[in-house]
Amino acid sequence: MCIEGNRKKTLTKRERERHRIESCPLPTPVSLHFQAKVDFTVNKFGTLDIMVNNAGLSGSPCSDIRNADISEFEKIFDVNVKGVFLGMKHAARIMIPLKKGSIISLCSVASVIGGLGPHPYTGSKHAVLGLTKNVAAELGLHGIRVNCVSPYAVATGLALAHLPEDERTEDAMAGIRDFVGKNANLQGVELTVDDVANSVLFLASDEARYVSGANLMVDGGFTCTNHLLQVFR
Repeated sequence: MCIEGNRKKTLTKRERERHRIESCPLPTPVSLHFQAKVDFTVNKFGTLDIMVNNAGLSGSPCSDIRNADISEFEKIFDVNVKGVFLGMKHAARIMIPLKKGSIISLCSVASVIGGLGPHPYTGSKHAVLGLTKNVAAELGLHGIRVNCVSPYAVATGLALAHLPEDERTEDAMAGIRDFVGKNANLQGVELTVDDVANSVLFLASDEARYVSGANLMVDGGFTCTNHLLQVFR
């Protein structure tokens, strides 16, 4: 596993040894950034079997499109869409000659329904889903699977990223967790990062060897239900 920049410092020595994690020095231009990550991995481990595109920004809340910040819109699309595309592009560069591989991108419930986040975030996640389907159509010829995972809200730091640093408190996180839980379809179970990671692991494994072009919804039925009429609640 290759971890970019200084993120390796956040892991213990035991974790780095267990998962064979190496730090990957990166150049500044974003296209070279992804090329360097892939090349480093291939040089270190001999090949690239799985690519997981997991970078993402949510952006600031904005309830009036007239007040939308176009520079933030561009930044979110650069990370959430261009970043995923470049990850796919450079993974394919290695995987096509091998005639195998698995590319997985982290998407969102906002990829299939509106009203769940700011316009740039929702638009970018719809774009990731579109890229997933289209790249799966191209790379199927080479035996390469391309999928994405769309989780419901997970209480992580990203949920508080739009707040000033001094407001990112435990109480704020508890409020997010409570709000997410009340609005979930599947009650009595809290979605965790491990649940999302296990879904990615499934798509990367041979258990999903004939799954491609899929958007795996890890949402407890959130996007296929509507409880406004209170038929069941």
